[in-house]
Amino acid sequence: MKKIIIAYTFIFIFFGCNSTNKEQQLPNIIYFLADDLGYGELGVYGQKKIKTPHIDALAKNGIRFTQHYSGAPVCAPARYVFLTGKHTGHAFIRGNDEWNERGDVWDYKKVFLDPTLEGQRPIPNNTVTIGTLLKRVGYKTSIFGKWGLGAPKSDGIPNLQGFDFFYGYNCQRQAHNLYPGHLWENTEKVLLNNELVSPRMKLDSLADPYSYSSYSKFRQNEYAPEKIHEKALSFLKANKDKPFFMYYASPLPHLPLQAPKEYVDEYRKIFGEEEPYIGNDSYFPNRYPRATYAAMISYLDNQLGEIVSTLKEMGIYENTIIIFSSDNGPTYLGGVDFNYFESSKPFSNGYGRTKGFVYEGGIRIPLIASWPNHIKPGSTSDHISAFYDLMPTLCDLSGIKPPEDIDGISFKAALLNQEQKKHDFLYWEFPSYNGQQAVRLGKWKGVRKNIFDGNLAIELYDLEKDLEEKINVSNHYPEIVKKIEAIMKQEHEPATNDKFKFKQLGD
Repeated sequence: MKKIIIAYTFIFIFFGCNSTNKEQQLPNIIYFLADDLGYGELGVYGQKKIKTPHIDALAKNGIRFTQHYSGAPVCAPARYVFLTGKHTGHAFIRGNDEWNERGDVWDYKKVFLDPTLEGQRPIPNNTVTIGTLLKRVGYKTSIFGKWGLGAPKSDGIPNLQGFDFFYGYNCQRQAHNLYPGHLWENTEKVLLNNELVSPRMKLDSLADPYSYSSYSKFRQNEYAPEKIHEKALSFLKANKDKPFFMYYASPLPHLPLQAPKEYVDEYRKIFGEEEPYIGNDSYFPNRYPRATYAAMISYLDNQLGEIVSTLKEMGIYENTIIIFSSDNGPTYLGGVDFNYFESSKPFSNGYGRTKGFVYEGGIRIPLIASWPNHIKPGSTSDHISAFYDLMPTLCDLSGIKPPEDIDGISFKAALLNQEQKKHDFLYWEFPSYNGQQAVRLGKWKGVRKNIFDGNLAIELYDLEKDLEEKINVSNHYPEIVKKIEAIMKQEHEPATNDKFKFKQLGD
């Protein structure tokens, strides 16, 4: 009997230890996603005016990708593509859907008082996200920042989509104020010490637009990016002894132009005097728009730096994969001077070519990854990848088999400087801004726009010679156009949501 007890004790200890060791061997994963950050707005990608030393250091200690693409040119579909591994021809979410049949969802004060008006149309409760998969194998999963894929009290909230912990904005519209009246912690509404100011509020008609004090109502007490960051650091410290996945979905540098004064003052000294932005669209006015925009990116950069420092202090930096990217290209609204900052360099800039559009400036984005002793420091990759590759990549890094019905392929090999499997093509569709499709086929880029006007002609660009997509060569390469047209037909399936359907494509 004594021998049997000893044998069972040995088996329990052996397998128990093996289980613990396996869990400890899983790498921690942080996916740090900026919001509307342009390809050219980081120092390591050529930015000259905005300081991003911590993001640049991440690239110096890891790998920088030059041909990585978002899943879509705007927020919600891009995030859905990342979470599910499906491109927008197969995705449930293919555009921003404010679910406005509920009522006046754009009334900021009504939404504050009534959570049933907040948030976007929810993703289904049977959605398999990367959070779902990582949670199954022992990861503590979290999201900090902006969600945008399911309203409060719906099936689409983060806690029902694979995430153990959530803190931040549930709703994209509410994130149009960085000093909001509330944020969400899991399913609880957390009130902030801020006056409720609608994002559509303008400068007082009698106010002096050149006086900094005229803009005081747009600077409140509690800055959401700071509150979100504090919770993220607390999560790291509370989970340092177990594998974790942190999806850090920062609201920066998405409009409106709002940043702490000390950060703005630093750039005022550099940029000098500038004309105010008085608020001609749906975003707050700002006295120093250039300085504030740069400040928002530097604030974001410092937050990444604090995360790296915290990981090192806790002794877990070596076992943590950090991936930094942006959800789509830069904006053209709200006082952002995209020409001054060359936000989309080396691609075309401005309306029609950046956020909201499937040209390179709208969907080609930064991607930097760091993993000490695994990723070669200071390396660069021209591997062509997209958001829908991240799910299988993170699964691969964690020893998980990804779902079979996804469109992505793992680029773990590219991260580790090994021979990498390549896509035959990348595909996008976007049922906004008059309907768009795009295909990346080797060096070729095919774009179809104004589909809702009945236009099915395909523009063709040679990206090896024409990164700005200025010279349409479709008449010279009809056989390439024909291949791209076939891919567009093959990869598009009718959307579940009528708002995302293309009648011109037969839906």
